[in-house]
Amino acid sequence: MALMPVDEALAQLLADVTALPAETCPLEQLAGRVLRQVVTAQVNVPPLDNSAMDGYALRVADAALPQIPVSQRIAAGEVGGPLQTATAARIFTGAPIPPGADCVVMQEDCEVLDGAIRVLQVPRAGQHIRPAGQDICAGEEKYVGGERLRAADVGLLAALGLAEALVSTRPRVALLSTGDELVEPGEPLATGQIYNSNRALLTAMLRGLGCEVRDCGIVEDTAEATARALRQAAEHSDLIISTGGVSAGEEDHVKAQVEKLGQLKLWKLAIKPGKPLAYGRIGKAAFFGLPGNPSSGFVTFLVLVKPYLLAMQGATKVLPEHWPVIADFDWPKAGGRQEYLRARVEVSEGRLKAVLYNNQSSGVLASAAWANALVVIPAGRVIQKGESVDVLLLNELLA
Repeated sequence: MALMPVDEALAQLLADVTALPAETCPLEQLAGRVLRQVVTAQVNVPPLDNSAMDGYALRVADAALPQIPVSQRIAAGEVGGPLQTATAARIFTGAPIPPGADCVVMQEDCEVLDGAIRVLQVPRAGQHIRPAGQDICAGEEKYVGGERLRAADVGLLAALGLAEALVSTRPRVALLSTGDELVEPGEPLATGQIYNSNRALLTAMLRGLGCEVRDCGIVEDTAEATARALRQAAEHSDLIISTGGVSAGEEDHVKAQVEKLGQLKLWKLAIKPGKPLAYGRIGKAAFFGLPGNPSSGFVTFLVLVKPYLLAMQGATKVLPEHWPVIADFDWPKAGGRQEYLRARVEVSEGRLKAVLYNNQSSGVLASAAWANALVVIPAGRVIQKGESVDVLLLNELLA
């Protein structure tokens, strides 16, 4: 059976997404959520012309006077009166500019006299004045919906006066680990056992995407236990993610049980690491079966599962950007699958270069912890040192 290319698999996955409902949440719960409404500014930001400095508001035409009496004092949050001719107003950062003034001279450029000032640097019109609407104008459409809100976005919504916004509900994700060899961290290891790193890794990435994660524990390697765990997970989840058990071995029960309980839509992709990834549905819940090797799970989650989760939440940008850098390595053997190599992008000789981790085995999780990028090598391509290659930046992928 021919392996499905990554781009084709992504297209099929995104076409099969069921969007989550929306809910209204307060500002403090918006970070990382996907906006589901249009936001149009109802106010100017700032609402009035205001001072960008502590200093004195005056008319440029009066700046050359030997003395300029200080006629009023305006602090932030106060509104001054019209500026009298040939006078200045003591003003502080953020305070509204009084009518009649056309510049602000910062206090360092003024000599303070008895009840007056002398300007030491000739100002220009508009100097140190932030005009009304400089940041945002009333009526301006700032968000169209589908944006994943970062901290700065939440701050901007607050600046527009919004106390809450309509966002997608958090995806409810059930996480299953399969493999009798797995032991949870903190427990003693017997011969032949390993610690379950996938659970911690995936939980961290899922919570970073705003998901509610339900840990279903380590599932016994039997058909009955696997079926029971999948049925229970499907009852109260939007998405089920399992690790391990999706290959074709005698102890790999996940794929067969998904086919019995629901529908398997994708299996075996032209991706390295991560070929045995599976996707399907059990009842209303979507299902991803990730490989058990930790670097395979890491790569397939970022390349395939994350875009799916973002699409579930109504995000308009779900695919990461590819950035060109210079290969600081040779890759002489063309593979039959699209490869994602753990790498570190560094500045060398004034250029961005990608350096590979020395062991690209799918079982080496240290490569993912060391890397800051994934180098994308299309199927059938060889790379010579100095060529341009595309990378996915992990800072973006993990954000």
